This record gives sequence, structure tokens and C-alpha cells, in this order.
Amino acid sequence: MEISVFELLEKNIKDEVIVFQTDTVYGIGCLVSSKIGVKRIYEIKKRDGNKPLAVLCANLEQVKSVVLDFTLCEELGRKFWPGALTLILPKKEIVGNNITSGLNTVGVRIPSDDIALKILSKFGPMAVTSLNLSSEPAILKYDEAVKYSSLVDYVVKGRNLDSFSSTVYDCINKKTLRKGEISID
Repeated sequence: MEISVFELLEKNIKDEVIVFQTDTVYGIGCLVSSKIGVKRIYEIKKRDGNKPLAVLCANLEQVKSVVLDFTLCEELGRKFWPGALTLILPKKEIVGNNITSGLNTVGVRIPSDDIALKILSKFGPMAVTSLNLSSEPAILKYDEAVKYSSLVDYVVKGRNLDSFSSTVYDCINKKTLRKGEISID
């Protein structure tokens, strides 16, 4: 169902799967606590269970609620967030193995997009990945995102995007895993 961000913010969500724009690409996400939602995301994307999802947060308080040691990359987070930088950090138990594919780490990010931030501020950290079938390009156009409306609970009305994927930086091993808009070097 297509819905405005304001209509979504009046809902109570539990296991719903939501499509919404971020500062980089359209994402598909659910509450971190929703095992049903996470399972649905993997099914919708036809994603290999060995590929973890990221967790998007609205602010540093939410980041600290899902990671064990933010100090490993606090300087990078404060410098580039909100923005297109995903930091890999040790996870707390609240982030299930179904999100991280059994890893003890999680990729976290604070996006620089008003719609995404409103959603995350209201509902809390969400397990999110790019909206696309696995191995296909990420979706940047709203009219492409809305094609998923029969597979998800809500598609939040948005705009066309023209961005790249986020940079992914492993704070434990101090190395860039995926180059995106932000250069750590």
C-alpha cells in the first residue's frame, strides 16, 4: 500500500515490512525486533541468508542501543553521520543473528534523509537493506519502488534518487569493505 510518511507515523508497526527512501537508495526494512519482518525481507529480495542486513538509526542514542562499543569508530560516526557511511561494529543481543547472518558484528548507519529519519525517530532502529532483488541494481526511482507494494505492507511515497550506495567501513579490522560516496582514506 502506498502511504505518506505522515500516515505511516500514525500507525503502530510490529512485523510490517516497509519500503522507504534513504539518502542513498530505496530501502526495505522492518523493526530490529521483528523476526517475521526480517524473514520476509530475505524472501522478498531472494537474498542469501549468509548476507547480513544493516541497521539504520535516527541518532547516536539509537546506535549505542544496538552496538557494544561505539568508541571504535566514534570519530568517524560523528564526522560523517548523518550520511552515507555504514560502520561495522560489535553488536548487542537486541540485533538478532537473523539480521547479521550469525556474525557478532552489525553494520549501522544514520541516513541523511528527512523521510528516513522521521521513520527511524518514531519506530526506532530498523533492519534495512537496499530495495532490489539480490544481484540486481539498487532502486533509485519511486515508480520502480512502488512496484513492490504487493509484496510489502507499506511503500512510503518518495522522490527519485540519484545517489550511490554507502561506504562500508569495518571498525574492527580498520578497512573499507565497499567504497561509496564517502572516502575514509
